[in-house]
Amino acid sequence: MRLDDEQASSNVEDRRGQRGRRGGFRIPMGRRGGGGIGIGTIVILGILWLVFGVNPLEMLSGGGLPQQQTQQVPQTQQQQGAPAANDEMGKFASKVLSTTERTWTRVFKENGRQYEEPRMVLFSGYVQSACGAAQSAMGPFYCPRDKKIYIDLSFFRDMSTRLGASGDFAHAYVIAHEVGHHVQTLLGIAEKVTAARLRSSKTEANRLSVRMELQADCLAGVWARDNKNILEQGDIEEGINAATAIGDDRLQKRSQGYVVPESFTHGTSAQRVEWFKRGIQTGNISQCDTFG
Repeated sequence: MRLDDEQASSNVEDRRGQRGRRGGFRIPMGRRGGGGIGIGTIVILGILWLVFGVNPLEMLSGGGLPQQQTQQVPQTQQQQGAPAANDEMGKFASKVLSTTERTWTRVFKENGRQYEEPRMVLFSGYVQSACGAAQSAMGPFYCPRDKKIYIDLSFFRDMSTRLGASGDFAHAYVIAHEVGHHVQTLLGIAEKVTAARLRSSKTEANRLSVRMELQADCLAGVWARDNKNILEQGDIEEGINAATAIGDDRLQKRSQGYVVPESFTHGTSAQRVEWFKRGIQTGNISQCDTFG
C-alpha cells in the first residue's frame, strides 16, 4: 500500500504501556448466541483467539449489548489525553483509519447522512473498554458502546506467523473490517440484528452473526475499491488470502480436525472471500445486503 502521502487520523488513542485493573466482559444472561465469543472461539489451544475481525463479545459483532447489561466505563484523564502513535506500525494503523474516514464520509454524504468517525485505541496486552475488559489474545474488536476500535498491533505479527495471512493490506483489511462494524452500528443494522439474536435459537443466532461478519467483509471491500489509488500489485490477493485464512471451516479444521457448520459465527473461507470481492467489484453498500 502507498500510504506515504496519507494523513494520519486524529482519532487514535495510544494506550500501549498503560496498566489497569483486569476485569471481564459483561455478557448478557439472556444471550443465546452460543458457541463462544467472537471468531476466536472456533480455534483452541492458543491459536483459538488469533483470528481476523473478532469482536470479543460475539453478540456485539458490530452490534451492542442491552443497556442494563453493560456499564459505561468513564475515561480517565490519561485515556482522554492519550498521545497519537508515533512508531511505524502505529502510524500505519492511523493512516489506514484515515482512509476509512475519507471513504465513509463520502459514502454517507452521498446518501444524505453524516458520518461519525470512530476512534481507534492501540493497546498492549490488556485494555478496558465501555464493553468491558479485554486481553490482546481476543484479537481486534469494535465496541459500539463507545464507538471505538480496539487493537493490539502484535496481532498483525500473529496473523503472519500463525494464520499465514501476511502483508500490509491484510493488516489494513483488519481495520477496515472493524470499521465496517462501526458503519453497521451507525446505520442501525447492528441493533436490529442483536435484538433478533436474543430472540433466536443458538443455531439461528449463529447464522445472524455470520451475516453480520460477511457484511463487514463486504464493507471492507467497498473501502478497498474506494482506495484503489493507493493499492499496489498483490494487495487484493493479500486481502483474499486473509479472508481465506480466517474462515470458520478452515479454522475449525485446523484446530480440531473437523468442522461443525451450525457453530459457524463468521462464515466459511469461500463466503468471506465472496463478500469481500463483491464489495471490491461493486463499491456499493447496497450490494452488501447479506440479510436479503
